[in-house]
Amino acid sequence: MLLPSHHRRPPPRRGARRRSGVGAADLASRLVGCLLILLLLALAVVAAVLCCSSGPRSRHREVGAGSRSLAGGAPPRITIFSAPRPPPEGSPARQELAVRSWLALPGNVSVVLLGAHPAAAALAARLGCRVTVEAAVDSSFTGTPFFHSIVARAQAATDADICVLVDAEIILLPEVVDALTQFSKTDRDWFLVSMSRNVTDFPYQLAGNGSHWAQADGRDVSFKEMQDIQVNKWAVDSSDGLIVAWNNPRSPLHAGVLPSFLYGRGVHNWWLTHEVLSSETRLVLDASSPVLGLYPQGFSSSSNISSSKNDKIPVGSWEYSVNRHLAAVYGSYCYQIPGRDSPMLYKVVKQSEDYMLSKVEESTPSNFVIGKEENVPGVGGGPWWTENICLSSHRHNYSEISATLDLPLSLSTLLELAADKNRSVVLGVAGASYRDMLMSWVCRLRHLRVTNFIVCALDDETYEFSVLQGLPVFRDPLAPKNVSFDDCHFGTNCFQRVTKVKSRIVLEILRLGYNVLLSDVDVYWFHNPIPFLYSLGTATFGAQSDEYNETGPINLPRRLNSGFYFAHSDDATITAMEMVVQHATNSSLSEQPSFYDVLCGENGTNRISDDKCLELNTNLTVVFMNRDLFPNGAYKGLWEKHDVRSACKELGSFIIHNNWINGRKKKLRRQMSSGLWDYDPSSRLCLQDWSDRSSFRAMGQFHLFEDTDS
Repeated sequence: MLLPSHHRRPPPRRGARRRSGVGAADLASRLVGCLLILLLLALAVVAAVLCCSSGPRSRHREVGAGSRSLAGGAPPRITIFSAPRPPPEGSPARQELAVRSWLALPGNVSVVLLGAHPAAAALAARLGCRVTVEAAVDSSFTGTPFFHSIVARAQAATDADICVLVDAEIILLPEVVDALTQFSKTDRDWFLVSMSRNVTDFPYQLAGNGSHWAQADGRDVSFKEMQDIQVNKWAVDSSDGLIVAWNNPRSPLHAGVLPSFLYGRGVHNWWLTHEVLSSETRLVLDASSPVLGLYPQGFSSSSNISSSKNDKIPVGSWEYSVNRHLAAVYGSYCYQIPGRDSPMLYKVVKQSEDYMLSKVEESTPSNFVIGKEENVPGVGGGPWWTENICLSSHRHNYSEISATLDLPLSLSTLLELAADKNRSVVLGVAGASYRDMLMSWVCRLRHLRVTNFIVCALDDETYEFSVLQGLPVFRDPLAPKNVSFDDCHFGTNCFQRVTKVKSRIVLEILRLGYNVLLSDVDVYWFHNPIPFLYSLGTATFGAQSDEYNETGPINLPRRLNSGFYFAHSDDATITAMEMVVQHATNSSLSEQPSFYDVLCGENGTNRISDDKCLELNTNLTVVFMNRDLFPNGAYKGLWEKHDVRSACKELGSFIIHNNWINGRKKKLRRQMSSGLWDYDPSSRLCLQDWSDRSSFRAMGQFHLFEDTDS
């Protein structure tokens, strides 16, 4: 927090006589004074606008004592990335104090807060134009951001010489800039890691508009004093207490793929440090001896508190298990200690005002930063102890570490968490052959800020994949087995068996009291159609038409598409869906003909117009939705257009269905080549505006040409 200024204008003396009149000279003097004040205010406004419009790099502050500049005299551009945890897991007061300490650092420092939670935007708004917010970071359905997305965003920074990744409640001291500035002069890529210190008593505050530290009574405190008081008051921190920094953001950190760790749930910082060292692509600088960061309160007080939008999610167990599982599956973290006499490992030692690099002759868990956690007293059995289990002297079998992952959430609990205020959910159903298309669908919904979706997994592989991708997923225990990977398209026996799962799951959700928008994962969303679908009203079933002729009725026999429809949870719809499910169960065809024959009558006997039917037993109105707004894959040849997105925009389309095409590979090729794709399977990240799309080779990601088309 900031201390109030002690430099105030003294009050007027008591008893002083006030003049009863104002002379011409006084009036002129006052007018000149007012004009000067207005001029100064105008200049201040212009300066503020220039500051924020030119970005954080327009202000080059002087580097503190003991630091060195880059060639040309300019200090390195340091960008600090952090993902503040929302309450109750995070403390807004500690976060603001920490971020203010970063802004008080010497040199050219800016801050990027990562995440879509309103608390991050509110914090940035209070702290000025050197703090920005990046909301386009992948997060799980609990609201926990993904570590690999955070690192990817930092790596995409084009205006930074050095990236720093730190917990949002760690106070950074000026020494961190001194060290980074000196290391910025090296011509090698490096990766620095330092452990912050827990401080049980931190009596200091930022004063003078955040320019220096002071005690509660206002007395200035030197950096030397801050160091001296810590001797008896710090303790080794946890994984999230690590401060990591690296230069040349565009250069890879390590050789391999960064798994989808959940940020703040253990392991990820240790894993990354281990892999950087093992890859031998960068010097690894162990800077735990210098005091670079402080944490005013231990992490243990909040380690098991959920940061999700609903405190009914038991985060403290399964999210940590996800990270440990990933650490076991990816890289060499769980079975290989960095080799002895690693040529890349150095210890940072401060001598006077300089930082020296001391070669570490033998890297083992006992003398390298990634193993210090094992010596933390009093944490046995907690999440911070178990997260480093793979680097203990006793190696664990892979089967023990990578046991099947399960969300401790029932379907009813998932619905309660995901549903919007109108008790509506979007349902996607997918098996292993369509899991990348599932993720592109999910990424698109995330971009549109559609969060009320759930996923039904048809097999264990898709279920585990979805858990690791942070999706609100559940298994269908009655789903067909042995689903073909490439031969499960329209018309196949596999397709007939799989589609019948969808109507049965929809019926189950309707009975639980939730409205359902069933959307196949090959449906690309341009805009959120849910507000429009609400307008159809109750006792109305809205479905996409599969009619390809541009003129004439759109509700002709067998033209109801069961891959995109909206069903209200009311008596008429539930009864009608029960009839559909029963009809499909007794049919040798897919569920799609059952929808039409039940709701519109065989041969369309229940049609009441060119775009409506009336189910006579329930009085349910079936609306075949406008194809300009909800086009199928054959309508107006939209998929063959040079610019599919623009063509659909002219029509005002909410979605477009990638159907009327046979074969998984052809479907994938068509959607990716059109640019209607939002997922990079090589990194398992949603494609963002800041993503390096040039590295995403769409046609090569799925090995489309290895086999013949199905």
